[in-house]
Amino acid sequence: MAGASPRVSHPPKAAATGDSKDFGDVPKAPTRRVVITGLGMVTPLGYDVDSTWEAILAGKTGIKGIKDPRFEGLPAQVAAYIEKGSEEGAFDGNAILGKKKAQQMAPFIQYAMVAANEAMNDANWHPESEEDATRTGVSMGSGIGGIEDITEAQTTKETKGAKKISPRFIPKMLINLAGGFISMEHNAKGPNTAAVTACATGAHAIGDAFRFIKYGDADVMITGGTESCVEPLSMAGFSQMRALCADRNDEPEKASRPFDEARSGFVMGEGAGVLVLEELEHAKARGAKIYGEIRGVGYTGDAYHVSAPSGEGGRRAMEAALKQAGLDVSDVDYVNAHGTSTPVGDKMELETIQGLFGGPGNTIVPVVTSTKGATGHMLGAAGAVEAVLTTLAVAQDVIPPTLNLENPVLSEGIKHVIGDCLKTPVNAALSNSFGFGGTNACIAITKAPP
Repeated sequence: MAGASPRVSHPPKAAATGDSKDFGDVPKAPTRRVVITGLGMVTPLGYDVDSTWEAILAGKTGIKGIKDPRFEGLPAQVAAYIEKGSEEGAFDGNAILGKKKAQQMAPFIQYAMVAANEAMNDANWHPESEEDATRTGVSMGSGIGGIEDITEAQTTKETKGAKKISPRFIPKMLINLAGGFISMEHNAKGPNTAAVTACATGAHAIGDAFRFIKYGDADVMITGGTESCVEPLSMAGFSQMRALCADRNDEPEKASRPFDEARSGFVMGEGAGVLVLEELEHAKARGAKIYGEIRGVGYTGDAYHVSAPSGEGGRRAMEAALKQAGLDVSDVDYVNAHGTSTPVGDKMELETIQGLFGGPGNTIVPVVTSTKGATGHMLGAAGAVEAVLTTLAVAQDVIPPTLNLENPVLSEGIKHVIGDCLKTPVNAALSNSFGFGGTNACIAITKAPP
């Protein structure tokens, strides 16, 4: 497991002058502090945190050509998918979780379970007493849940009749069952919720968990997002929206290119990211390893368009996260951007970040990268996986690069990382997630408190 960096104090900053921004009246949260004590991931780059993080820093990609004949005829023939099966190197849920458990779970639930198991072991938190169990909760989201099980059940009904549908079908398709299975596995009897907010799902699930701890509903939360969406119906639907990259089928490793002039759409990805969040004094009392602190979250709505971002809503989400965190724009060293590789969204996000941090000619230039060049766009899991990666960037003082970025669409007032990862102090970072329907979330993460 990747270790946490030495704990560095980064206390809330008093209202500054000069470059200080007035973000308006955003209510401050209660004084309970929330830290990150466990991490887990399942991605196309690896089925744990260490292998995924090492690949990300090395500039590797999990995007490859699709070989499954079920996808024939679709415009996009590339994706960041997890190869499932018993072959060497494939994700084998039966072997990892045990056949009896795995057969009850759709792939998105299996990914969440594996990532949650890793995160809980990393946190060394295994509630046994009734008090510990009732103070431990789950907030786990997904964008589209068990969609492959839905399409398979429909086919079974049409070809074999309704009586041939598995009694496991309903539990396998329900999004909240990812959290349900995790709660049963880890004896978590506290709050048990599921966020479903398209591509902002993972970040919203984490933000909800943060608030449960802040407001005293729990001391520990298992939280994140999961998705198993690389299947024909999903790909066909996004293709009809012309959202997917379909012009680099012969060079899949170059298909996802956030912020690059030649970007043409996002690449579908899948997997899971899980964090264990914990109230600071609770973590200290048991001697837990602490990766960092979540200092603030911001939620906003665009009220603008089904799929196109307004920019204004994303900015307000970042402002709200900073306000709640007690941070100024000058405190932020890194922004892990939503950056999906779409023509409209990427440019809008960069302009929004540029404006927030002072506009053209500003002296506050944050480092901005998108890790979707390596992972693809993991929909409901994206915000959670990126929160894990942002946490590691803060803990280890290293920022991953944006893959395939050759000609940035906008560079003034923005510091990109092209090629090798950037080793630099990262005391505070923002992680952005924006979803269809104009739903936005931003998480502010800082160094572990002393």
